[in-house]
Amino acid sequence: MEKITKETYLKWYEDMSFWRKFEDKLAAVYIQQKVRGFLHLYNGQEAVLAGALHAMDLTKDRMITAYRNHVQPIGMGVDPRKVMAELYGKVTGTSKGMGGSMHIFSKEHRFHGGHGIVGGQIPLGAGMAFGDKYHGSDAVTLCYMGDGAVRQGSLHETFNLAMLWQLPVVFVCENNGYAMGTSVARTSFSTDIWKLGLGYEMPCGPVDGMNPVTVAQEMSKAIERARSGGGPTFLEMKTYRYRGHSMSDAQHYRTKEEVEEYKKIDPITQVLDIIKENKYATDEEIKKIDKRVKDLVKECEEFAEKSEYPPVQQLYDMVYEQEDFPFVQHKL
Repeated sequence: MEKITKETYLKWYEDMSFWRKFEDKLAAVYIQQKVRGFLHLYNGQEAVLAGALHAMDLTKDRMITAYRNHVQPIGMGVDPRKVMAELYGKVTGTSKGMGGSMHIFSKEHRFHGGHGIVGGQIPLGAGMAFGDKYHGSDAVTLCYMGDGAVRQGSLHETFNLAMLWQLPVVFVCENNGYAMGTSVARTSFSTDIWKLGLGYEMPCGPVDGMNPVTVAQEMSKAIERARSGGGPTFLEMKTYRYRGHSMSDAQHYRTKEEVEEYKKIDPITQVLDIIKENKYATDEEIKKIDKRVKDLVKECEEFAEKSEYPPVQQLYDMVYEQEDFPFVQHKL
């Protein structure tokens, strides 16, 4: 694994702070009805992404996840202004405003969504890994899912084939404790989700998903195993979300005290504490980082606000691919 240095911690702090503030801004504009539909925020889970990005080769590795998917593409290199615009439903968005919150996508940066069907991305992730292996690429696919998705039959079918064909894929369960509003303990006989890999003799294990260092270390091992032909790995990232499942979630299934307890091990705070302990940055330098984060979030908001909504004709242009279709002119 690439060494974790002073620069790594400073990047982690700036990136995770930006992701947190980006999601906070989305929550604010959602209340103003500028963002519509469902909105699933990532607050609290940032270490899972930060650690993974440190272990990945962003020139070739892929990522696919479920619908809590706004900040992952930003981490992969997608312009955050376009992500914000997509959530606004504007034509300058990543999918010209047609995908929205749950379907962010970037072929260029190898971020493959954003999927609303629970567990739907699991076989797709394995399929992309199969494609890379078939074509002789040494790219690795990271396939994320929530704790609720592991109860889907598609996971077991995929695990079996992934092991049978030794696919270069890392399956990652972001276990934030609740599948929507139902705790893991109420829906799963075994609360150690990582043990599902044992039935397929797949390398697997639990990971502290609130610490980007532990995430980076375990992800690095899994990625290198996959890249070298050693097949898939299943990691259970034990993490937590501070906000509800979505913005419409009243959160009656947990107490405010529980949320506050997890905030004591907040990933951003953990990284900031190490920065201060090791004197990686002065208070003034940290303030400058915070200002850059704040300014970039504002820039994203302004870009989305000023962008145009897509024309009605785009509805047809995004559906009909056949150039000589006799009824609707294809323009894209």
